[in-house]
Amino acid sequence: MKKIDCIIRPHKLEEVKTALNELGVTGMTVSEVRGCGNSPPAETWLGEETLIRLPIRLRLEMVVSDAMVESIIETILQHARTGQSDDGKIFVLPYTDAIRIRTEERGEPAI
Repeated sequence: MKKIDCIIRPHKLEEVKTALNELGVTGMTVSEVRGCGNSPPAETWLGEETLIRLPIRLRLEMVVSDAMVESIIETILQHARTGQSDDGKIFVLPYTDAIRIRTEERGEPAI
């Protein structure tokens, strides 16, 4: 099992969600977040140091089987990309277990 955690532009959510649904991904968590990538922490404007802006982005989180990881990454890349800076990031993390509270199922059946 892997957790895919990605940051995308808000206007790309419906397109990404639809494409992931076509792959069979139905479970995900979406949160509104603010942040910046590897931009410098401050800019100078009229001689004053100012903090850079922290644009609103969406964070999609999903735990999926190992077999689905690459197709999900390719789908997100295809549908979330605008070609501009700040398009977002995708992170893949290993998960050792999942437990469905209602039925006590464990592992991949729980996701």
